[in-house]
Amino acid sequence: MKEFSADLHIHTVLSPCGSLEMSPRNIVRKALEEKLDIIGITDHNSTRQCREVCREAIKAGITVYTGVEVTTKEEVHCLAFFETFDILEAFQAYLDRYLPDIINNPELFGYQVVVDEEENISYEEPKLLISAISQNIDQVEAEVHRLGGLFIPAHINRQKFSLTSQLGFVPPDLIADAFELSKHTSVEDFLKQFPYMRGRTFIRNSDAHQQEAIGSIHTRLRMEHTGFDEFRKALQGKEGREVIL
Repeated sequence: MKEFSADLHIHTVLSPCGSLEMSPRNIVRKALEEKLDIIGITDHNSTRQCREVCREAIKAGITVYTGVEVTTKEEVHCLAFFETFDILEAFQAYLDRYLPDIINNPELFGYQVVVDEEENISYEEPKLLISAISQNIDQVEAEVHRLGGLFIPAHINRQKFSLTSQLGFVPPDLIADAFELSKHTSVEDFLKQFPYMRGRTFIRNSDAHQQEAIGSIHTRLRMEHTGFDEFRKALQGKEGREVIL
């Protein structure tokens, strides 16, 4: 088994709250500097920048887990990751169907653009991506798992846009592959407040919106290689694969 460093919650220039410097090229360059083996691309309610990040990452020898940060009807943020571009596009169709038709105001919320390898704008998303989609958390979880993806509620300890802030607790019947904690708490401190979460799998990531945050906190994964199925096994703690915090 090998140990891999992973920052699985990174926003690109496509997220309205992301810095305009968060291009695929710059993200990969910073990931190399931070000696990350794996990065997760998780823009708000959109997967459209994932392909270009993958192209850049392949050149650098970095693995990308392609995904998204979904805002559910309850305004809970959840990470979802998918193995192939075809499945990713199927989930994008789901997001497009349920994202409300609220037009973005770039001066108020920020630009929402997809850029190519030369950092030229190839697409601008007209809908406001930080809106909540009209599907609740159970519906989102069901769709992610129907497509064979991994479902991870994001920064569950945060004071906003989290399970604990929006619902007040973590539903015991929620089917999640792992739970993300922000850099502002440790697993030990979180379990003191929510002891019923003992035995669950946790990951910690940067939730980077600016270059300097990439890799500032990361998760170590013990796996044979960086393939998606190995990631799934690590979250499940199967066959010697595991998450190390």
